[in-house]
Amino acid sequence: MVLLGILGLFQTASGQDSSRPQSATHESDTATEPSEIVTQPLAVPSDQKTTTQAASSALVIGPGDDLEITVYGAPDLSGHTRVSAAGNITMPLIGDIRIAGLSSSEAEAAIETQLRQKSIVNNPQVSVYVKEYTSSGISVAGEVAKPGFYSALGSRRLFDVLQAAGGPTDKAANEVVISHRDQKDATTVYISKDPAEMAASNVDLQPGDTVVVPKAGIAYVLGEVTRPGGYVLNSTGGITVLQVVAVAGGPTHVASAGKTRLLRRTENGFQEQRIDLKKLLRGKAHDVSVRNEDILFIPNSAIKTALNAAALLSIASTAAIYHVPF
Repeated sequence: MVLLGILGLFQTASGQDSSRPQSATHESDTATEPSEIVTQPLAVPSDQKTTTQAASSALVIGPGDDLEITVYGAPDLSGHTRVSAAGNITMPLIGDIRIAGLSSSEAEAAIETQLRQKSIVNNPQVSVYVKEYTSSGISVAGEVAKPGFYSALGSRRLFDVLQAAGGPTDKAANEVVISHRDQKDATTVYISKDPAEMAASNVDLQPGDTVVVPKAGIAYVLGEVTRPGGYVLNSTGGITVLQVVAVAGGPTHVASAGKTRLLRRTENGFQEQRIDLKKLLRGKAHDVSVRNEDILFIPNSAIKTALNAAALLSIASTAAIYHVPF
């Protein structure tokens, strides 16, 4: 009995020892699973890489650009320079380096290559800071307060550039013509007063673009009306005498509406047309269309002397301009 008891105790101890490696192995496998998940590399979407690269290379260096070049550890090679008309910069011990058409990072790499190839600096570290992009800005012309050349740094949306140019004048059309440097066809963007459509009109601009704000068509209503002046025509056209007289407040009580004159500029000078505004207002005559630069003059019934075309032109040149939706 004693012998059997000793043998049973020995078998129990051996079973426990044989189970220990299995438990250790299981714990080891469990411990390695989290580490494998954590160390998996995060994949960057290809479209995100493309977007980042496009954003960094949107502005390129060109003739006339103002640069600050720093070669770390070599102050004699660092300094301020401006890109020549040929697209080059000149650096001590190197000479001319062509950097026109390169981004800042590409220009840094080009300078580092020259320093390394000429054995000037063993491990060059170069920084190129563009203080002023004079070749990659945006030109704004036409009916704006301050036409000129504006930097493409920062925001480059249409309304931002127009605001930098002082905004459209009171004679500006409700459209903008945008031409791109490498494209022949221009794009016309219509500026609506509707907030949703206005947001859609605020398009992105690119360095080298030209923005032209054309002059709007203006019809002048002078003489005996409540609010004489020039009225900006919208792009749809189709404006008539009755419509433009209505937005001008209508004839005054001393107006001689039956002797209204319409002056229209032609190749042979001004052509005059008599219009019986009194009949138009009563619906007894056909309405007449109004064109760009037309002058509608409603005389005073008490004044017998009629103004000639030159006098009316002089008055129109100083008239107030109104933007009224037709």
